[in-house]
Amino acid sequence: MTKLTKLFLILLFGCLFIVITACSNSDTTIDDNSSSEKDKEPFGKYDPAIDVSFVRSIDSTLDLALVDGETIEDNVWLDYYRDELGINVTYDWTASAGDQFDQKMNVSLASGDIPDFVSVNATQLNQLVKADMIMELTDLYEDYVAPFAKEVLESDGSGPFDAATIDGQLWGLPNMSSSIDGAEFVWVRTDWLEKLGLPEPKTMDDLLAISEAFTTQDPDGNGKDDTTGLAVTKDLWDGYAGLKGFFNGFHAYPNIWIKDASGEIVYGSIQPEVKEALQTLQDMFGSGQIDREFGVKPGDKVAEDPAAGRNGLHFGQQWTSLWPLQANRDNDPNAQWKAYPLVSVDDQPARPQITLGTTSWWVVRKDVEHEEAIVKMFNGFIEKNWGETAEFDKYYMPDGAEGTWKLSPPTPSPPNKNLDAFLAIREAVGNDTTDQLEGEAKVINGRVSAFEDGDDSLWGWERIYGPEEGVFGIMDEYVNQDLFMRDEFNGAPTPTMAEKNATLEQLQNEVFTKIILGDADIDEFDKFVEDWKSLGGEQITQEVNEWYQNVN
Repeated sequence: MTKLTKLFLILLFGCLFIVITACSNSDTTIDDNSSSEKDKEPFGKYDPAIDVSFVRSIDSTLDLALVDGETIEDNVWLDYYRDELGINVTYDWTASAGDQFDQKMNVSLASGDIPDFVSVNATQLNQLVKADMIMELTDLYEDYVAPFAKEVLESDGSGPFDAATIDGQLWGLPNMSSSIDGAEFVWVRTDWLEKLGLPEPKTMDDLLAISEAFTTQDPDGNGKDDTTGLAVTKDLWDGYAGLKGFFNGFHAYPNIWIKDASGEIVYGSIQPEVKEALQTLQDMFGSGQIDREFGVKPGDKVAEDPAAGRNGLHFGQQWTSLWPLQANRDNDPNAQWKAYPLVSVDDQPARPQITLGTTSWWVVRKDVEHEEAIVKMFNGFIEKNWGETAEFDKYYMPDGAEGTWKLSPPTPSPPNKNLDAFLAIREAVGNDTTDQLEGEAKVINGRVSAFEDGDDSLWGWERIYGPEEGVFGIMDEYVNQDLFMRDEFNGAPTPTMAEKNATLEQLQNEVFTKIILGDADIDEFDKFVEDWKSLGGEQITQEVNEWYQNVN
């Protein structure tokens, strides 16, 4: 977008918003004989109504999203799209989330039998473009997106659009999700800290001392050698008990692309700082600080340890107080946990790595008659949840339901909405104006207040959003200090990446796990780096740098 275009949009923003708001609250309709300008109204209603097809996955959380009498095919969101926009949503098929849905989706994509609108990942999008099965969306997006929806969709930078842009053309609408919410923190059981007389972690040395003490000094006081220092899952990079935050403390950034001192884009997993972190993990495992069976334990099995009071330290994202730590609190009301910023191995601050939070894009089948309907649904979803005419209590989290927003096919959300809710709560508490909170902040504050009034089942919410010690207070520090280490590559998979990446990732994880377990010498890392380069990594690096030069 040129500077002139941006200036033009800014000058027209007020006028456009007034017009659009009027359309959204009027009986404006679109029929087959309407003018092209009227067709482009972001909230214009189809009359007669149109049918559009989707597919969707089903999981147990959707039951919680339904109020009495609703179903997946008949609910408040599908009512909104039908009654306000003239769009009848139908599902070609549904399947249980996970392997069943993925298998059915792969069959559909391979056969070319896809619905009007379908959500895909970056690799699938690339395949559909090559198969000439989907529509290019550059002009469609600009013509139909509402100003507020545009603001939300572009608020995480160009990354969500870069990933769906091929040869300068946009092929998918980003189902926006938060990037910063993927940042990690150090979660520590603070009642154990106090019992053992340990300081709060401010450096990597502090953290390593805590891990050793939690392993050897019987923090649970049962006289048994049954506690571990650092919780680690076999999957290495999970949001609970993964190791990204640990590596970040050594200024290592596995699995993302970063700039080196010369400005070249390099792969974080093969940098020398990774080797130092692996050596420390190997030492920790050797001294019993990491569960002997971590190499075969997925996150749900690792989570049994803190729940049972056998572990008090892990790296994880902002939600881990809800799971698995709430279970520890339920079992032991005296247990207390607190999140801390990532700690550093030296005097330079640790920088939490984050990747693009948006991981799916909505694409449009090539022969769809009303391709603009998906943009209108984006407009409506964003407006009714967070816009000027939002009805949060009806469409997002009404009484008697949890996560009603999931019932909509597209679910793009403001990437910083959780941080914004925390900041609104903190300000309202400080000003004694919590009665004026609205939307998500109002709901969350109600849960924090209920905990403070004695409902211990909501302890996890207070650990996230509490104005004094909530983890989003640290997230705010990450933002204000510009600490995030962002993945420099947000494009569609490069040719070699699409072909080789799965093999390279498997190689990496196998070698890293063997090193931590002590089944491989630390110098095996050097061999991994050479293997990674020769098996396609060097070519991928060249392609990533070519992409970077083209978009910057």
